[in-house]
Amino acid sequence: MTNMSCFERRLRRTAPAHGGSQNELVVAPTHSRVNGWSCPLHVLQPLAWLVYAFMAIVGFGVYIPLLPPPWNYLSYGVTGTACVLHLLTHVAAVTIDPADYSVRVRKDYLSPMPVFDKKKHPHVIHNQHCYLCEVDVGPKVKHCSSCNKCIADFDHHCKWLNNCVGGRNYWPFFVTVLSAVVGVFLLFLVILYIFIEHFVNPANLRTAGAFQGLKGNGTWLAFLPLAPVETSSTSLLVLAFITIIVALVSLLLLCHLLVFHIYLLSKGMSTYEYIVKQRQLQSAREQKAGGTQLSPSPAVAKGLGHLDMPIDCDAPLSSRPSVFKYQDRGEISSHLSGPICSEMDHFPHASDGENYLNYGSKALQMVPGEAVAVPPVGWSPSLSQVQSLQDCQQGTAARHRQAEGVPVVQGPLSTSDMDTTTARQQLIH
Repeated sequence: MTNMSCFERRLRRTAPAHGGSQNELVVAPTHSRVNGWSCPLHVLQPLAWLVYAFMAIVGFGVYIPLLPPPWNYLSYGVTGTACVLHLLTHVAAVTIDPADYSVRVRKDYLSPMPVFDKKKHPHVIHNQHCYLCEVDVGPKVKHCSSCNKCIADFDHHCKWLNNCVGGRNYWPFFVTVLSAVVGVFLLFLVILYIFIEHFVNPANLRTAGAFQGLKGNGTWLAFLPLAPVETSSTSLLVLAFITIIVALVSLLLLCHLLVFHIYLLSKGMSTYEYIVKQRQLQSAREQKAGGTQLSPSPAVAKGLGHLDMPIDCDAPLSSRPSVFKYQDRGEISSHLSGPICSEMDHFPHASDGENYLNYGSKALQMVPGEAVAVPPVGWSPSLSQVQSLQDCQQGTAARHRQAEGVPVVQGPLSTSDMDTTTARQQLIH
C-alpha cells in the first residue's frame, strides 16, 4: 500500500516565480484587436459564414429554379437583393474599427497594451481617461476586454461578427440583422412551398426545359439552368427538411435580436445601458425582498406588541415552566413571570430611579420596559430572594386553586396570594 503524506504535496504558488513587480500579478499584456478579422477568430464567426453559404447555395442552386415563372424571377430579385445586402453590411460591420477616435489616431496596434494595475487605479476608465489605452475618451466609451481597446458609443461585443458594435458600425450591424431576417424568411417560404407542392402537384415544379428530356418523374434536377445535376426525390425532400430546420432556428435567433434592437432604438438606449439598468433593478428588488424578509409580518408584530410596553406580572411570558438549579434547594419549577415580577418588587431601588439586580458580586442595571435576564447556573440567592421565590410558589398554587373554583385573593403588590380569612381580617381592621 502506498503511503500518503500531506507534507509531500506541492504548495500552491501565490506569487510570481521570478521578478518582484506588482504588475506581474495582473493579466499579462496583450495586443489590441483591429477588427473582426483579427485573430483569434471566435467559433461563432465561421459558423455564421457557413450558415450563410449553405442557405445561399441551397436556395439559389436547388429550390428557387424549381419555381414556375414568374415566381422564380421574382424570388431571384427580392431574395438575391436581401442576400447581397446582408453580405455587404456583414463585411462592413466586421471590417470597421469601432475604437474611439483618440485610439484610432494612435494606430499602434502592433505594440502590446500596458498592464492595468487595480492597486493604482480603481477603474480602467476613470474621469474619462483610459489607463490601458492611455488616452482621453468620450463619455459613452467603454473598454472592451475582448478587443482590449476603448469603443466609442459602446453597444455590445458581437461574437458572430468577432468585433465590437459601437457608434461607427452600429447601423451596418443593424442592417445585417434586418437583411438576414428578410432573406432567411423568403427562402423559408420558397422551400416550404416546394416541399408541399411536391406532394400536391409536382408538375408545377418541373416546368424548366431541362425536365423534358427526363423519362421518369422520380428524377429531379438541381443547379438549374447552368449546371443541371440529377438527384432523387428523397434527397430533395431530406435537403428541404434540413434547410427548413436551419431556417427556423436562424429566424428564432435573428428575430429576437432584431426586435430587441428595435426596442432599444425606440428607448434611445444601447445594449450596455440596458444591461446596467436591469442589473440595478435586480439589485433593488433583491434589497427590497431582503428588507421584507427581515421585517416581521403583521401577525408577528401584533403578537410581539410594542417594545417599550411594561412587563405584565399577571400574564405568564411562556406557557412552559422554567426550572432553576440552586446549590442548596435543588430544582424549583415555576412560571417565568412569577420570579421576574417578585424579584423586581423585592430588590431595592436606587436613588436615581433605576433598578439594579445584584447577582453575586455583579450589579446589572435594570432599564424599565426591558425583560430581565434569567439568573445563571450556580447562583446562590439571599434569604429575601428565597422568601420571594417561596411567595411565587404560593402564588402559583393559589392560581391553580382558583382555576379549580377556590376563591383566592391577591396581595396589594400582586406578588403573593392570601387566603380568604386573612383578607377578611385586613378589611375589618
